[in-house]
Amino acid sequence: MSTETTPIPDFDAIIIGAGMSGLYQLYRLREQGFRVRVFEAGTEVGGTWYWNRYPGARFDSESYSYGYSFSKDLLQEWEWSEHFAGQPETLRYLNYVADKFDLRRDIQFRSRVTAAIYDESSRSWSVTLEDGSRFNTRFLITAIGPLSTPTLPRIEGRDDFKGASFHTARWPKEPVDFTGKRVAVIGTGATGVQTIQTIAGQVGHLTVFQRTPNWCAPLHNGKIDAETQAKIKAGYPEMFARCQETFACFLHTPDPRGAFELSDEEREAFYEKLYGERGFGIWQGNFRDILIDRKANATISDFVARKIRQRVKNQAVAEKLIPRNHGFGTRRLPLETFYYEVYNQDNVELVDITETPIERITPNGIRTSDREYSFDIIIYATGFDAITGSFDKIDFRGAGGVRLKDKWKSGPETYLGIMVHEFPNMLMLMGPHTALGNIPRSIEYSVDWVTGLIGFAVKNKLTRLEATPEGVKSWTDHVKALGEGLLSNEVNSWMTGINSNVEGKQTRIVARYSGSAPAYRARCDGVAAKGYEELRLG
Repeated sequence: MSTETTPIPDFDAIIIGAGMSGLYQLYRLREQGFRVRVFEAGTEVGGTWYWNRYPGARFDSESYSYGYSFSKDLLQEWEWSEHFAGQPETLRYLNYVADKFDLRRDIQFRSRVTAAIYDESSRSWSVTLEDGSRFNTRFLITAIGPLSTPTLPRIEGRDDFKGASFHTARWPKEPVDFTGKRVAVIGTGATGVQTIQTIAGQVGHLTVFQRTPNWCAPLHNGKIDAETQAKIKAGYPEMFARCQETFACFLHTPDPRGAFELSDEEREAFYEKLYGERGFGIWQGNFRDILIDRKANATISDFVARKIRQRVKNQAVAEKLIPRNHGFGTRRLPLETFYYEVYNQDNVELVDITETPIERITPNGIRTSDREYSFDIIIYATGFDAITGSFDKIDFRGAGGVRLKDKWKSGPETYLGIMVHEFPNMLMLMGPHTALGNIPRSIEYSVDWVTGLIGFAVKNKLTRLEATPEGVKSWTDHVKALGEGLLSNEVNSWMTGINSNVEGKQTRIVARYSGSAPAYRARCDGVAAKGYEELRLG
């Protein structure tokens, strides 16, 4: 992979992260005969499913649509026990994959990357670990995930609390005993919902501190019986083909009808049907206009609000659980199992911190403007510095020493969500402006595309691949144009780059690609088919 003028680096490729992206990228590059090293901060493989061990953590994509599709043997050998697998099972699956394909021998654990600096003279990257060790690589591949950097709330006194405290994304490996304990949960996003519904039956008393309620819909999980298992295994080719066709790679895709093309009775029946079905159908398989038309969105928002009022006995509490500042589906939709019924329990209390803000964490608990609460355990379900947060944690410096954090100060600018101008030979898996959706389906495509590009470079003795400023501007403008008219881009959420707990992230940006996955793949395939002529190659 070298020429007479460029020295041979330590590795052909270094991959940062041993989650689902990193594992598959390692498999594909090693399959091509490349020298690859993966650096992983944790002690095991798994990425998201290694770090997020909180009670109730599980898929909200159907398990069988979430696993890897690249190996027929793997598909037949592995049996998912539930339609939506929990974290322990998913972590076992990823360890099984690592063992089956002997991936660990090229993974270095307990190795957090702190800096990556491009050297123009050698056309390679110097990667520095937390312990100070350095390694050189021709290609640098980031597999660090869009939701992997947890954030804690900016509340005074966090370090003063004498009890136990945990962030959901940094949960201890050892089980936490909630029996008889006074527990606080701060946050009611997807992780908060899963945690709350799981521990409410174990704790002595649970107090939920809610700033923004989220629309939630039933998961309807269940065990997979032997007959269903056989059907799943026999139907994998058709199922994965279906995922390739749908808008976001889920088993669900938008209904072609508009909300007002049906009578009120027909529309209500359709909503009832979706509310009673498994998974994301009520979000991803709903009418085509509910995420772009306010009146259409109001019909599904009103429907789900009625469901909340039916399920929560105390109507004052029910009203607090109904979002007022965004419509259904315009933020990431948590799926739940009897979440709303938790608030019917005598040992569960809901505190609206927009009415009585948290003033500080005290040695004994939490003080709001109204009173002080005593706790044994505080759980921070306060989410992530999404999309760009994991990049901000590493000192990426491209050609001429330009810092990625500075380059993205006003929001990410990318080429296909994979490359950045002035950062040659750096390739991002699931980076900003990439098609997300059912993540593993997007991961496999992204990894295959990156593998094809690296293979093309080696075949043609190329040692420098860079996105052009024109290519970056064109793609970034395209991503922004796709976001126009979406109700979700008028809402503060991680999907619009907002995080009140992170300095400088209080202004909305277009942080994600919101077009269809098939359209995204077609665009990327077109680039490859033309010999990557849109890139600056050398």
